This record gives sequence, C-alpha cells and structure tokens, in this order.
Amino acid sequence: MIGERYVNGAVLIGLIALPLWALSADEVFTITLTTRAAILALAAVGLNIALGIGGMVSFGHAVFFGLGGYAMGILAFHAQTFSPLDFGLFALPGTKSMPVIWLVATVVSAFAAWIIGLLSLRTAGVYFIMITLAFGQMFFYFAISWGAYGGEDGLSIYVRNSFVGLDTLMPIQFFGLCFALLCLALLLQWRLRRSPFGLALNAARQSTERVQSVGLNPRQLKLLAFVISGAITGVAGALFADLNRFVSPTMFSWQLSGELIILTIIGGVGRLMGPVIGAAIFITLEHWLGGLTDFWHVWLGTILLAIVLFWRGGVIGLLTGKEGPHV
Repeated sequence: MIGERYVNGAVLIGLIALPLWALSADEVFTITLTTRAAILALAAVGLNIALGIGGMVSFGHAVFFGLGGYAMGILAFHAQTFSPLDFGLFALPGTKSMPVIWLVATVVSAFAAWIIGLLSLRTAGVYFIMITLAFGQMFFYFAISWGAYGGEDGLSIYVRNSFVGLDTLMPIQFFGLCFALLCLALLLQWRLRRSPFGLALNAARQSTERVQSVGLNPRQLKLLAFVISGAITGVAGALFADLNRFVSPTMFSWQLSGELIILTIIGGVGRLMGPVIGAAIFITLEHWLGGLTDFWHVWLGTILLAIVLFWRGGVIGLLTGKEGPHV
C-alpha cells in the first residue's frame, strides 16, 4: 500500500500540473474546470473539519457557501452601480477588492455558523441533520424572495473582482489564487487536527462522556469547529461566485450540501486530501460523463455506494489500506 503522505503530495502536484499543462496547450476550459474543483475542494475542507474531526453531519453547509457568494455579489453589485449599501443609520460603499470580500464572507459565514451551531448542537444524530437542512431551506427561500438582488433570477457581476498585482480575468492567475487559499485551508486543517483543540474535538466525537469527565465542554468544542468550518466554506462560496461572476439562490440548495458531503465521503472522511480527491472525481464525472448522458449521477451513486459498503476510508483509504474515522 502507498503511504498517505505520498498520496497527499501526488494529489497536490497533480492539481498544479494539470492547469499548467492546459496553459501550455491553450486549453482554457480545463483551467476553469480545475479551478472549480479547487473551489469545491475548499468548501469540502471546511465541511471536513466539522464532519471528519467533529463528527457533525451537516446537511446545511450550503448556507455558508451561499452567504459567501452573496457577500461577493452584493459588494460587487454596489461597486459596479456606484451605489452604497444603505443600512438606515449609515451607508457603506461596495468594493471590488477580493481580500475585503473574503474578509466579509468569512465574518458573515462565521457569524451564521455560530447562530446555527448554537441551536443545532442542542440536538444530535438525525435531528442535527434535519435542523441544518431546515436552515439551508430557510436561506434558500429567502434568497428567492430577495428581489433587491435578483430574487430567483440571481445576480450577475460584469467583471471579476480584483487582487493587487494580478489580472484575475486570466484563468491561470485566478486558479493560482484559489489554489493558494486551498493550501492555506489544508494547512489549517492539518494544524488543527494535531493541536490540543483538535485532539479534544476528536475525543468529543468518539465519547462525549469521557470529554466531560476531564472538565471539557463537548458542545463548545463542536461549536468552535462548526464556526471555523462555516468560515472556510464561506470563502469558497465567494470564490465560486467570482469564478462564474454570478450568484443565485441555488448556492443555498440542499443538493449542494449533499454534493459537499459526497465529495468528502468519496475522497475520505477526516483525511487531509479527501475533499481534494473527491472534488476532482466529481468534476471529472460531471464533465466527461455529463457530455455523454444526462444520467451521469448514476455512476456517481455507484461509486458512492461502493465506498460506503466496501471502502470506508474513501479513495485515500483504498490506496493506503487504512479506514477513516467512523462518524
């Protein structure tokens, strides 16, 4: 079997090599596909912190993805229309600066994760799943009725937002930004898992009673992990909206939450590179099989079924011979 570190290194090298090859071959669409995979992987890394380390099966992570997307869309919309955001007592200008947008997306998503986590973590198991799903549907229908920002039709942004020193309209440069943020999130997950907090969170996932017996609060540990998870997913949502220059209520849909869970399971729950491998497989199936048949999800479901029944560690577990954590 292959060591997990070698698998992780090969995945990162492959993720860099593919768009570089596409650049030399003038395959711009391949760069865009790789960028989409990197963004979905970033969102799944956020979910993996809650699911893989904390054992929280969230079916509402699209809330944070959508909030990040709408944070980008609203700020960019007001910047391109030269109209301020009116909060009644004060007004703020829009912006096309990516770092500012990422900061807003992080804060808004983290705050939403804190509120949702406070309520959802009063339950466990299927009840936790259903409450997170309910929050996702609430935000979805709110976005549909939000006529000021497109409602059901969504909101278009004319020009991609800016980053100092880069031309973000160049696909390879925008990919570089997304890849850098993905690497930062992976580093954060790696450090988090090995920190005292990560060890306590992992213990809370396995046995809340034992964690309580040593004076720790499992709910607070999980809430902090949920907030970190939501913040990372929110940044991914902002990047996804920037990639498409469009934001719509579908970013809040339960289908997207399900896709993020599927990505994580296929790659390997709790594995560092699990979300990256899962996103790569998902995008590959969507692109190649989607061009052949409208029923490509059947093959995705077959892969998911095989992993759940036979390869509990996902693709990484299959390659390394090690099972992942039991959620």
